[in-house]
Amino acid sequence: MQNHSTPRAGKPSRNMPGQTSSAPQATKAGTAAQVIEEIRPGQSIELLKELHILTREGKLNQDTRRKLKQVYHLYQFIEPLLQEVSANDRDFTLADHGAGKSYLGFILYDLFFNVAHQGRKTAGHIYGIETRAELVEKSRTLAARLGFARMSFLNLSVQQATLSAELPQTVDIVTALHACDTATDDAIAFGLAKHARHMVLVPCCQAEVAGMLKRNKALAMVKTPLAELWRHPLHAREFGSQITNVLRCLQLEASGYEVTVTELVGWEHSMKNELILASRPATPKPGKTRAAQARLQQVLEELGLGELSTRFAVPAELP
Repeated sequence: MQNHSTPRAGKPSRNMPGQTSSAPQATKAGTAAQVIEEIRPGQSIELLKELHILTREGKLNQDTRRKLKQVYHLYQFIEPLLQEVSANDRDFTLADHGAGKSYLGFILYDLFFNVAHQGRKTAGHIYGIETRAELVEKSRTLAARLGFARMSFLNLSVQQATLSAELPQTVDIVTALHACDTATDDAIAFGLAKHARHMVLVPCCQAEVAGMLKRNKALAMVKTPLAELWRHPLHAREFGSQITNVLRCLQLEASGYEVTVTELVGWEHSMKNELILASRPATPKPGKTRAAQARLQQVLEELGLGELSTRFAVPAELP
């Protein structure tokens, strides 16, 4: 973190968050607004208001300042992937699954096209995929109003999106932010089918595995002392959530990806903060891939979750 206590040479001093400044800042609408430390030059003020990050008066409060910090933190992970897939003016594609109000897609578009590449023509397209028609229509209306021409919003399920002619045969980046229960698994399946180069996943609540652990508890207690890990309902829920993400990581590694797991934000902000980053290496590593495939099946069998083999399946042919 930079220390802004001493102004840089040739630049006006910047106030710390919470302080006011007399220097005006032009919004995209051309009106003057209070300079806010966290807002980046070129960022759409109207978008931030629509996403309720800025108040109607164009200001930040403590809660929205924290929300904006989380947005920037997530963007730090995704921006290098965008830079890679857009190198040499390549026409890249990003698909955001379970987009909801397309909060993530809009922010990525604004920060990448309007801020990081301000004034430069950059190829690329962002797709928001959502099953609720009313949210898709609202996103389309907002994108048109903001002039975000390289965004499309599709009212499709994952299965439909995988086969839809409205999407390209391959997608460079797949994102899924707080996709509930099996929606993250659906996003992974889509990414595998589309041969995605990168996947950025922030899972939310997961109930499927926990429910299966509870149903098979009696048999598991006889089979292995490890069943103590999920004997109590609370532990079953927590362990089920944990093992779900472990299986997702193994599935990605078994499909040829290199996987990193880290925190999205501090636990004080959200309990759903696990970030899974998966990238396909330039040179395949078949030995590691086969080892992950074997380990995935071993974990499923050891925990009595064999019936989930289809959900955590690996493509028959890896690219």
